[in-house]
Amino acid sequence: MGSISGPVGVGIIGAGNISDQYLTNLTAFPDVQVLAIGDLDADRARAQADKYGVSRAGGVDTVLGDPDIDVVVNLTIPAAHVEVSLAILAAGKHVWTEKPIGVSREESRRLLEAADAAGLRVGVAPDTVLGPGVQTAKRAIARGDIGRPLFAQTTFQWGGPEVFHPNPAFLYAKGAGPLLDMGPYYVSTLVHVFGPVATVAALGLQGSPTRRVQVGELAGQEFPVEIPSTLSVLMEFEGGGQGQSMYSTDSPLARQGIVEITGTEGTLVIPDPNTFGGTISIIRGDQVVQDVVQEGVLAGRGLGLLDMVRSVAADRPHIATGEFGYHVLDTLLSIEEAAASRSFVTVESTLGEVGALGADFDPFAATL
Repeated sequence: MGSISGPVGVGIIGAGNISDQYLTNLTAFPDVQVLAIGDLDADRARAQADKYGVSRAGGVDTVLGDPDIDVVVNLTIPAAHVEVSLAILAAGKHVWTEKPIGVSREESRRLLEAADAAGLRVGVAPDTVLGPGVQTAKRAIARGDIGRPLFAQTTFQWGGPEVFHPNPAFLYAKGAGPLLDMGPYYVSTLVHVFGPVATVAALGLQGSPTRRVQVGELAGQEFPVEIPSTLSVLMEFEGGGQGQSMYSTDSPLARQGIVEITGTEGTLVIPDPNTFGGTISIIRGDQVVQDVVQEGVLAGRGLGLLDMVRSVAADRPHIATGEFGYHVLDTLLSIEEAAASRSFVTVESTLGEVGALGADFDPFAATL
């Protein structure tokens, strides 16, 4: 991707559930072209390729060996993220990986070191935080619309992904659970607002040691729960401010997407961080609700990859960097450790200033 002229070649490894969301958007962005899909199940890859008009499909090597592909999207399960990302780097291609970046600090650092040595980029989901919802809210806070941010409250609770996912066992395995699966959305949003996390504390519990698949061909099959299925979390940020969060897949009462930032002059309600936009409101001391006009073009998953591609072309940093993804993972693993030890845990990693996506960023414009 030295001198770029025209769409950048993109490959996808992993043709599971979430690939539909990526393919819907990436096949609509003029600055990228999806050239191949690879999966351990080559038939599944071919089915997705046929569905979205992608010319090549097959096994993983179909993507890694394609000289026209410059960036590969890693949509494998969390436990395989680093192994697959390292293979992508070894093939000389940039990486966009679904969250989390890895399931351990050691392997994730190894990935970032390999990318630096190869002169290649790593981008890490979620890119929902780059959508007009969170980015408009971020600009409002930067303008001082709620004064100095003081604390945040977030909530994600429901009955669990087995109610819709045909094979949900991996979402209760190491590297997932409500914290590692959904936590990246909420922690990423809070880091965009408050900056890096300094210290965490948490309590965790397991509602049941096993779960049952409820839909699809595996319905009725029982699988083990390897992680806490409910966590109550406290966070302190380096620059000041605190956060209180609930993550649970044990609740019949669904309360999801709640992100509230309270400052010295008001409370800002941010849209669900698992979406790219929504209603943004400020509530002031007299209970007057002021809606904030959402700025920017609404798109979907793939937005962060597009920012990375355009940033490579312009020789500037992208926003959803591997380092950002590592700090989010480090924070989440520190929360797990805090829950296990029932103590405060220091988050060792840090970040510089977190970039912002301008309101004029148009994913549907041809810029390369």
